[in-house]
Amino acid sequence: MPRQDTGHILNKYLSVAIPLVFSILSTTTVTANADQGDILARVRAISIQPDVSAGGALGILGTGVKNAVVPELDFVYMVRPSIGLELILATSRHQVTSNAGALGGVNVLPPTLLLQYYFNAAGKVRPYVGAGLNYTLFYNNGLHAGDTPVSIKNSSFGPALQIGMDVQVARNLFVNADIKKIWMRTDASAGGASLGSLKIDPLVAGMGVGMRF
Repeated sequence: MPRQDTGHILNKYLSVAIPLVFSILSTTTVTANADQGDILARVRAISIQPDVSAGGALGILGTGVKNAVVPELDFVYMVRPSIGLELILATSRHQVTSNAGALGGVNVLPPTLLLQYYFNAAGKVRPYVGAGLNYTLFYNNGLHAGDTPVSIKNSSFGPALQIGMDVQVARNLFVNADIKKIWMRTDASAGGASLGSLKIDPLVAGMGVGMRF
């Protein structure tokens, strides 16, 4: 599976999202939105698009990781009207491929904590950016090379970046679009021999709805 051009994908989303933000801002009446101490809860459908880089035998085999579409849940605590702390929760199962054929599947659980800054904090349309840390847990490992099970390192830590936008549609209801870049990796072995490292580093694009409490 060829390495995906994450920069090209991100530029494509930004070229659509940024003009849309300014277009809505120019036509939207300002109204009160999230205040200090509020909690925002969002549900999104997300597309997880791995940007794979493999080393060692995994690289020689052309190892890749397929996309997945899953639901995502997140909660934001508004520390200040323009500053939020977001916890993102989602899990997905990915099929791993190689030039020699399918290697099986593995589940990924990457809870991510992000510090966010909201622009136009008092308006109906609130673009935001975020940066933080993810802890990735790999579980339900079904990977194999032929008849030999493949073992992987169970967890990793990595940075995360985010850009998104909330658009208020009712007093406590809004729609949301969001793009995240998450860095995650694991190491693989089979029969006690190292197979190399696998960097997954997905781009995660999502849309959904949220409520303010």
